[in-house]
Amino acid sequence: MEKFKTLTSTVIPLANEDIDTDQIIPARFLKSTTREGFGKNLFRDWRFNSHGDLKEDFILNDPSYSGSILVAGKNFGCGSSREHAAWALYDFGFRAIVSSYFADIFKGNALNNGLLPVQISDAFLETIFELVKQDKNTTLRIELIDQQISVPGTKYTEKFNINAYKKTCLLNGYDDIDYLISRKNQIEQFEQTHKEF
Repeated sequence: MEKFKTLTSTVIPLANEDIDTDQIIPARFLKSTTREGFGKNLFRDWRFNSHGDLKEDFILNDPSYSGSILVAGKNFGCGSSREHAAWALYDFGFRAIVSSYFADIFKGNALNNGLLPVQISDAFLETIFELVKQDKNTTLRIELIDQQISVPGTKYTEKFNINAYKKTCLLNGYDDIDYLISRKNQIEQFEQTHKEF
């Protein structure tokens, strides 16, 4: 995985609440077991009409918005536990999702795949939506080491929580296997000192 330390980006605001994993990546597109290629069908039924044409009124199809941060309404990633939802968001180009609440399974899947879910207060989320509404070039800065999200050039900032183990993995670009390999020397030392006679 890519290392994640600091991300500064404009954002794509998707204020809908209760966005479930079937809306993120519909079940009919879950035919692959590799992570690549799911981005083209991200929010498929919201981005395209029945003829396969882009819906101009959907936010991801508006060229005036761009960025690697998706700011979403409360309860993002609810529904089924499909890991493909995180794959699709990452493959599309997002590196962080900001919301005031994430479904637990989605949050775990996101962290396991290098996608940072940043959970903030309802009030701060509304502030971000309002700032982006006023200026589409509004940026967010996410600092993983300090666990802080801010709007550069303003007073708006907030801390966020993250599991310490997942934070270590993201900072180093580790998946679970990479982390174990990084601890190889300590594991070998433990085995040496705990041999059975």
